Amino acid sequence: MPTDAEIPASALAVYAHPDDPEISAGGTLAAWAEAGADVSVLITTRGDKGTQDPDADLAELARLRVEETAKAAALLGFTGHFHLGYHDGELPDDQELRAAITRHVRELRPQVVLCPDPTAVFFGDRYFNHRDHRVTGWATLDAVAPAAGNPHYFADHLAEGLDVHHVQAVYLSGTLEPNCWVDISDTLERKIDALFCHASQLTETGEWFREFLRERAEEAGREAGVAHAEGFRRLSLSG
Repeated sequence: MPTDAEIPASALAVYAHPDDPEISAGGTLAAWAEAGADVSVLITTRGDKGTQDPDADLAELARLRVEETAKAAALLGFTGHFHLGYHDGELPDDQELRAAITRHVRELRPQVVLCPDPTAVFFGDRYFNHRDHRVTGWATLDAVAPAAGNPHYFADHLAEGLDVHHVQAVYLSGTLEPNCWVDISDTLERKIDALFCHASQLTETGEWFREFLRERAEEAGREAGVAHAEGFRRLSLSG
């Protein structure tokens, strides 16, 4: 399969937890930002349950995870990072969430949007996709189309001066049906370094985890005929 060499003018990555953009699409986002794209990330949850410590200060963890997101965003060259602030595991697939994502799409006006593939649930017989990922994926798709481009959805945004916006393509990560690969050979190590900015989540990892990430990128690269890649299910909405 050929790689997707298109560089969008702007991109918005919508993910559930603070470290999700890096592990899901960090190499792609870094490559696009390096090429001049305006890249932003929107995180739907606080990441406040990202610990097994029963005595953890969850408010402090949430604050720390915003700092970690900022460090990773700076390393990858992102324009900005935004947070909706829902508690982990309590993300509702409702009008409020769809409205919040739609607002960011209309404000930031990205050419492309990235998010989890909500249809990808069972990965073999040892893992199934986190509910926060699934809800974020569905809500983002609903926000992109039809909501963001239709003036009758969340009309209060238009009354505030926001105009409708039509996203041209969506890249679904963590998919079981990839149809598009992005060459991240030049940005793989930056992706890994950015992921390690989320130190609160990587307390028991080391070089073995870096090697695991390299191996996963190599596997995707073999699909695309390059050294390292990230795979997506790309949906073209431009007509």
